[in-house]
Amino acid sequence: MKAAVIASVGRAVVTEVPDPTPGPREVVVEVAACGLCGTDLHILQGEFAPKLPIVPGHEFAGTVVAVGTQVTEIATGDRVAVDPSLYCHECRYCRTGHNNLCERWAAIGVTTAGGAAQYATAPVANCVKLPEHVRTQDAALVEPLSCAVRGYDVLNSRLGAHVLIYGSGTMGLMMLELAKRTGAASVDVVDVNAQRLATARLLGASASAGNADELDRPRGWDVVIDATGNAAAIQDGLDRVAKAGTFLQFGVADYATRVSIDPYRIYNQEITITGSMAVLHSFERAAELFAGGVLDPDVFISDRIPLADYTQALEQFAAGIGRKIVVVP
Repeated sequence: MKAAVIASVGRAVVTEVPDPTPGPREVVVEVAACGLCGTDLHILQGEFAPKLPIVPGHEFAGTVVAVGTQVTEIATGDRVAVDPSLYCHECRYCRTGHNNLCERWAAIGVTTAGGAAQYATAPVANCVKLPEHVRTQDAALVEPLSCAVRGYDVLNSRLGAHVLIYGSGTMGLMMLELAKRTGAASVDVVDVNAQRLATARLLGASASAGNADELDRPRGWDVVIDATGNAAAIQDGLDRVAKAGTFLQFGVADYATRVSIDPYRIYNQEITITGSMAVLHSFERAAELFAGGVLDPDVFISDRIPLADYTQALEQFAAGIGRKIVVVP
């Protein structure tokens, strides 16, 4: 029996669960670190996960300790980051290359037991080996980075764009780092959290403020990214998009969140409004970018908290204290 978090509506407890055993094309990973994410909060609210209780945790990395009978690509002792995405590969969306919109979409830590545990099971196809210089406990950052890479795939932004990001939590800061590396002329960040804004400045934001009115861009921004999921931020951001610009809904909002749009302005100014859903053909690229130093883990990870204190870690995350919080079994 090993420790794992069991999440149900409004409650998460650390308890003992049976040791996992791998299927023929699966591996068992001894988890080194598992990141907390807004999705974990949604699960506790009764959203996203179709069936509760569940072992949460979709951002994790660790060491392979057991392999299935048909696994040849990975051996025990290999260190891996795990892509949580589980697709059917049969529905219309999978067959047209939109696997992240799979009609039977599933994910480790959302629909099946995840990495908020001492051990987790994953398909071998979802495991990416880590190079020697990458610390296993840091590689929990690969999954959120792969979501950010997907976001930039959707944006298909041009060189010299002026970018505005709402939110300087983990995802906003990752979008900042990618914007800098994809040829943005400027990257401004808005957040009501002063400590997080300080990190955005540390990472090279062109300007930062608690309100976009404080920033000097009277004609708006070519690219506006919401990384908050907050209705007020989304509404404000929609109004800041320049002519021929793009608004990316990247933050995960509650199901009930609603904002207003101006259809005439969207038509007349040729404004694009789009979204980015999770991971799509981006996990391996994120792993390579991470290995190449696109992120500084010591800046991004603010807290490493024992798995036994998962509830406190989640409360801290919900309160917006720190940056990326990972639990360590």
